[in-house]
Amino acid sequence: MSAVIQKITLYLRMIKFSHSIFALPFAFTSALIAASGIPAPGQIFWIVVAMVGARSGAMGLNRIIDRKMDAANPRTAGRELPRGVIGVGETVLFVAVSFGVMAFAAYMLNPLCLELSPIAIAVLFLYSYTKRFTWSSHFVLGLSISAAPLGSWIAVKGTLDPAILPLAVAVIFWLAGFDVLYALQDIEFDRSHGLYSIPKRFGVRKSLYLARCFHAVSFMLLVANGLVFGLGGLYMAGMFVSAGLFIYEHSLVKENDLSKLDVAFFNMNGYISMAIFLFTVADLLI
Repeated sequence: MSAVIQKITLYLRMIKFSHSIFALPFAFTSALIAASGIPAPGQIFWIVVAMVGARSGAMGLNRIIDRKMDAANPRTAGRELPRGVIGVGETVLFVAVSFGVMAFAAYMLNPLCLELSPIAIAVLFLYSYTKRFTWSSHFVLGLSISAAPLGSWIAVKGTLDPAILPLAVAVIFWLAGFDVLYALQDIEFDRSHGLYSIPKRFGVRKSLYLARCFHAVSFMLLVANGLVFGLGGLYMAGMFVSAGLFIYEHSLVKENDLSKLDVAFFNMNGYISMAIFLFTVADLLI
């Protein structure tokens, strides 16, 4: 039994399961808005299953595609595939099963979810290669994460409506902003290995400025989302909280001091997504 637990732990580390806190709250936020309250229990369950399957498959796929680069990068050389504690073959099987689970969950939700699931997988597959030819890869990653609110909306409504686009695009800019911050720690590696990123293209100072601009756009779109759906004072209070968290996040990262990148990347963005979700819950139910 201990060997099984150790193996499961390795897989959870490989896919950074703890980072699920980034996308899941936006999926639930979208589902709440679509249902104008609490969605049906079956919808909640299959949304969670689809999200876990999609994210697990995407992270496993990324690890396979990037395994040689990860082995060459001191920051990522300790990951499971470069160390050989998980094999490529079993990771391929893990990815196939994960995407299969996602597709089955989409089938259980509604026909449109199932029809669009191959597109979501294609975007996830594309992202891992974009860093090899374009510095806009941060936005492709954002696009893949925006499938969380889009997919949840479709799961509840059964249709894809323009009204949900401000929230989806807000997620794209939110993700792109903090992914630019995260990429700052690999700027020298990207330069030496011919990879593309906004930090490599524009340097540290301009990248910090662009990340702030992306988050400003994200904030404005989140406010627009509240206006589109007629959300009230509690939701807007949540926007002020989120704005404060955005400001604090960027105060942690300075051109001459990147030592707090991990705090800015993980803690603050987890707080931001959870704050938006919780204030949306409060607004809709209270």
